[in-house]
Amino acid sequence: MTDNKIKAKVLRPKFNNDLDLIELAEENIFDDNIISFGIISSCTLENQEADKMTFKQVVFKNVVFNKMIFRHIELEDVRFENCNLSNVDFDEASLYRVEFISCKIIGINLNQSTLRDATFENCNGQYALFSNSNCKKVSFLQCQLRASNFQNSIFSKIEFKESNLLMSQMNFTNLNGIDFTSCDIEGLGVNIADINGAIVTAMQASSLATLLGLIVK
Repeated sequence: MTDNKIKAKVLRPKFNNDLDLIELAEENIFDDNIISFGIISSCTLENQEADKMTFKQVVFKNVVFNKMIFRHIELEDVRFENCNLSNVDFDEASLYRVEFISCKIIGINLNQSTLRDATFENCNGQYALFSNSNCKKVSFLQCQLRASNFQNSIFSKIEFKESNLLMSQMNFTNLNGIDFTSCDIEGLGVNIADINGAIVTAMQASSLATLLGLIVK
């Protein structure tokens, strides 16, 4: 049985060295490039595409990602702070100790990704795509996740706290042990088997019963 309860604290990014300011120019964005130990701040990245880029011990602060495609990206010990990553394509990404703080991630594509020790805090992630992803030790804290998609994903030690999951899709994802009591899950897309063992309020249970075709008297 998949264990979805948070038993160990989600690890935050580790920065072992002093970080220098990095100017991420167009010529630095190419397949298999590695960028590490730096701060990328107050800039706009747009209309670029690269496969298998790696960022290690990097802080993105006030960065706008516009029409960026970073498939198979690897992020290790990375922080995004007050960034706009709406509609960024991170398909098949690998995230290890990564945090998104007060970011706009509307429509971000993290389908088929691997997330380990990832934190999303105070983020607007409406329509975010996480389907077919493998998520272990991931926290969504005070996030707007309306109409997001987590279908066919593997959840282990996942936390949703004070987040809006209105109309989100989680079909074919095991939700056993996940506490939704502080969240809005009206219209959550699930199957009966998916929701077995999830922790909900009485009102949420009634809403889910109606959604699953049950008649509550």
